[in-house]
Amino acid sequence: MMEKTLYVTDLDGTFLNSRAEVSPLSSRIISDLTRRGAIISVATARTPATVEPLLHDTLTYPELVVMTGAALWDRPRSAYQAPRYIGDTNLPLLLETTARYGVHPFCYVMRCDTGQLDVYHDPVALNTGEERFVALRRDLSAKTFHLETPLDPTDYNQTSLLFAMGNRDSIVGAGRELQGQTDCIVLYSQDLYFSGLWLLEIFGPGVTKAEGVQRLRRRIGATRVVAFGDHLNDIPMLQQADVAVAVGNAIEQTKAVAHTVIDTNDTDAVARFILEDFSRG
Repeated sequence: MMEKTLYVTDLDGTFLNSRAEVSPLSSRIISDLTRRGAIISVATARTPATVEPLLHDTLTYPELVVMTGAALWDRPRSAYQAPRYIGDTNLPLLLETTARYGVHPFCYVMRCDTGQLDVYHDPVALNTGEERFVALRRDLSAKTFHLETPLDPTDYNQTSLLFAMGNRDSIVGAGRELQGQTDCIVLYSQDLYFSGLWLLEIFGPGVTKAEGVQRLRRRIGATRVVAFGDHLNDIPMLQQADVAVAVGNAIEQTKAVAHTVIDTNDTDAVARFILEDFSRG
């Protein structure tokens, strides 16, 4: 049977360079390979609202794994596929616990019928990191912010992500407590781009990049997965891949589970690796 390979890469710190951009060379290589029949997708924590501008000039496989696996994104149709929600029974506990630590997350409501995200935030002042986050995304077409508008309980069953940012003590404190209280996926880490800023992400039970990639693999009928990553949330995806690749700037934990370590994200290393691997195949 002919081998059918799915290439799937993380974006930030892996396929994107240190300026959080897709280089012209990487875009050209990936687009050309896609036209030649390579199946190249991404698995990212980002939402489609920021993924689409980043990949505007890059041709990929039509479906992407977005929001750490909370959904697949159909690029041609601008539509969410196979969404995973936090669940209305989990949300009261999550919001109560984060509030006790002074953490007020952005609450992402996924509108599968329109391909839109409505993002709600409690009526409290935004911190510096949150203000910068909103300013960079306020004008994106696929995401609408509703600041000073708490998440309505009628939207609990469509909420796919709680995302917060703040200082280390508050984020780590809330994250550790929640990990012991809920079966939801709770991730916290230091921001890649701004020192001193910590991030908290909460997804529904079982939501990971690895699970999202497996769903995509089954939909495609891929017999082989080559995955690329750099950080903690990429590790489960790499552990399930047939070929696990870490970029040279990856953290040591990620390098430890990789089959091979390539050059850094500032050298078009992911695109070059895919080109070489596909050409051999």
